[in-house]
Amino acid sequence: MARSSTPSPPEEFDEHIIDTDITDEMNASYIEYAYSVIYSRAIPDARDGLKPVQRRTLFTMDDMGLRSDRGHVKSARVVGEVMGRLHPHGDGAIYDALVRLVQAWSMRLPLVDGHGNFGSPDDPPAAMRYTECRMDAAAEAMTASIDEDTVDFRPNYDGRELEPSVLPASLPNLLVNGASGIAVGMATNIAPHNLVEVVQALRHLIEHPGADLDDLMRFVPGPDLPTGGKIVGLDGIRDAYATGNGSFRMRATTRIENITPRRKGIVVTELPYNVGTEKVVEAIKKLVQAKKLQGISDIKNLTDRHKGLHLVIEVKNGIVPEALLEQLFKQTPMESSFSINAVALVDGQPRTLGLKQMLEVYLDHRFQVVRRRSEFRRAKAADRLHLVEGLLVAIVDIDEVIQLVRSSDNRGEARTRLMGVFDLSEAQADFILDRTLGSLTRFSRIELEKEADELRATIEQLEEILGDDTVLRGVVSDELAEVAQSFGTPRRTVLLESAGQTVTATASLEVADDPCFVLLSATGLLARTTDATPFGDVGNRAKHDVIVSAVATTARGQVGLVTQDGVVHRLDVLDIPALPPTASAPHVQGGIPLRELLSTPAAPITLMSLSDDGPGIALGTRAGVVKRVKPDPVLTRDAWEVVSLADGDVVVGAAPLATGEEQLVFVTSDAQLLRFEAGLVRPQGRGGGGVAGVKLAPGQRVVGFGVVGEVDSAHVLTIAGSGDALPGTQTGAAKVTPLSAFPAKGRATGGVRCQRLLKGEDGLILAWVGDGVPLACATSGSSVDLPAVDPRRDGSGVPVAQPVLAAASPAALLPGLPVVRD
Repeated sequence: MARSSTPSPPEEFDEHIIDTDITDEMNASYIEYAYSVIYSRAIPDARDGLKPVQRRTLFTMDDMGLRSDRGHVKSARVVGEVMGRLHPHGDGAIYDALVRLVQAWSMRLPLVDGHGNFGSPDDPPAAMRYTECRMDAAAEAMTASIDEDTVDFRPNYDGRELEPSVLPASLPNLLVNGASGIAVGMATNIAPHNLVEVVQALRHLIEHPGADLDDLMRFVPGPDLPTGGKIVGLDGIRDAYATGNGSFRMRATTRIENITPRRKGIVVTELPYNVGTEKVVEAIKKLVQAKKLQGISDIKNLTDRHKGLHLVIEVKNGIVPEALLEQLFKQTPMESSFSINAVALVDGQPRTLGLKQMLEVYLDHRFQVVRRRSEFRRAKAADRLHLVEGLLVAIVDIDEVIQLVRSSDNRGEARTRLMGVFDLSEAQADFILDRTLGSLTRFSRIELEKEADELRATIEQLEEILGDDTVLRGVVSDELAEVAQSFGTPRRTVLLESAGQTVTATASLEVADDPCFVLLSATGLLARTTDATPFGDVGNRAKHDVIVSAVATTARGQVGLVTQDGVVHRLDVLDIPALPPTASAPHVQGGIPLRELLSTPAAPITLMSLSDDGPGIALGTRAGVVKRVKPDPVLTRDAWEVVSLADGDVVVGAAPLATGEEQLVFVTSDAQLLRFEAGLVRPQGRGGGGVAGVKLAPGQRVVGFGVVGEVDSAHVLTIAGSGDALPGTQTGAAKVTPLSAFPAKGRATGGVRCQRLLKGEDGLILAWVGDGVPLACATSGSSVDLPAVDPRRDGSGVPVAQPVLAAASPAALLPGLPVVRD
């Protein structure tokens, strides 16, 4: 069979060829590609802090009903829905974005609840067919009221569906979770922050729109990284908050302890952000093999689910651990830098934003969301009221309505006659025709009248929000406070203004055994100083938290630290860094986090002398037990028990006794205060369990215990709030009262009321008692302004601007010490 010949092309055919210069075509195509990457992939929106793939993932999960109170579904199902409906890119990119939303070491506030292997800082996650996910409660706050016309929707990639251009975002996600991305010609890198601190800054900005950067940094002193650790050097943070560009150094959290009777080790419990354990181990091994790092005998990774990160670096005998630690910081990822480049989309354009600009953009978005939501709800309530009013008209003449409907030939005729006879609208007539006779009873009329009154009240409230900008701003502020109370957690990252002096092998030999003071701050920093004037400067409102305890000792001596579990821990004063001569308190400059010296999870209560021959200390517990004890040191142990606690009981307060004639004061959660003489408590040995101190009502607990020397100069700070909130996450209402306003009573009796609880307050969340007027600080270490002294012992409190972590007074630190007043 002959092969067919190739047909010849037609003599004439249509052509549409355009000659284009290759340079012009590349420029145009590259710009389009750059725009696509910037706007559709890499740069987050400043309003909700999300990239398009993250926003589409959360919206899809919300649309699928994957709420936090429902079961998990396969991650592959979510990825498929996102890819098929909204994000026409590879499934790998979508799953990677979903995984990051799950990881607690990547997100300060995870938005997706994962079930399965979602990886670790060193390992990738399992395939999406093996993992499951659902929305976290925080993600529900991001999508809340999205179906109430709060945001604009736009067509998806094929025009068949609609997707939100931004989420309502009830929480400030851009600052809380940060962002990172590389676009074409630009990049973004924003550090995570503490939700409670950001919310407090937002609420302050709502009330004071003209606030400057210094005002805002009182609430947001620096980033709060998911992995904790320390930030060393704050100048770069201020630059970043002012201009949108800056950098800071991150350090691992470490402590030096005896890992064997004859060998010390460096224990790493927290690493810098985005640094994995294996990366650190590999770097150390390479340095040891190259003989660039001396003094390490072994390194063990003991990390598990129960202890968390636990990396043990064994130090050879004869090597100073502090000097080795400095080398590790210099040569390994145990210290790394973070460069902030705060680029986000504002009105569709990439902009570099400072702290105040990011807060303002978010607030403008929330104002718009609440305004649109209020308009939607008002229209919906008005429509419902219109129908209810029509139904009430019909119920008044129900017999005539029934007769009219029965005599009509069809629904259309019945609707027309109802509209004409009773002067109803078409919607009201249809609503009446849709009702059953059983719903038109006398009881139904009472319910409808009640509903109509409620609808009118709702419409009035919504119109007030829409008509008064002050009310609108108040609603946004209140909703932010609820978000902070629901999702806020205490700060994890310690802020250090400088790294302190470099430790050398001969440093300990150069320290003379001179008198000094050891100081403990509210945020858990320890420092020593030779100057007594710092005690009067705890009120410095600019930089540091308050000093909650101080003890006189010598530079080569030892002090005791009492913790919540009723144990005294021995601390070598030489291990505690000395403050520079110009420093005024153990704030961010020169102090050392307590967790670097002790491995106990119990919270610190107070410092005490181990060489004092006085009457010992007094302590009070959450269950209302009081004990006087002289905790003589056990020479063969680094820690020993000073009170035998019942199951579930903890020490809430302790203080040294100067004479044994002081007043002991209990404050309970139901706002009862009891004070009595310390002489009513018989001293016990270390193994004793104490005696009854205050009589507690069922379900109540002790929230404050103090030792007071001079009643006339002492004061009581009480803060009321909700007992369900996490410590350090709610503001509450504070009250400062002279202690002399409360009469003394007997031990083991009930107290007298010290604060009147208002609506929404179910008890006291914090109390402090001591000599002098208290000063307070927040979890960030910044100062909190307290109300003026109220002479009424049972008055109500005044709301404070920030959650109070702790309070202290210069006069209460060391009795008889000269105090320099502010």
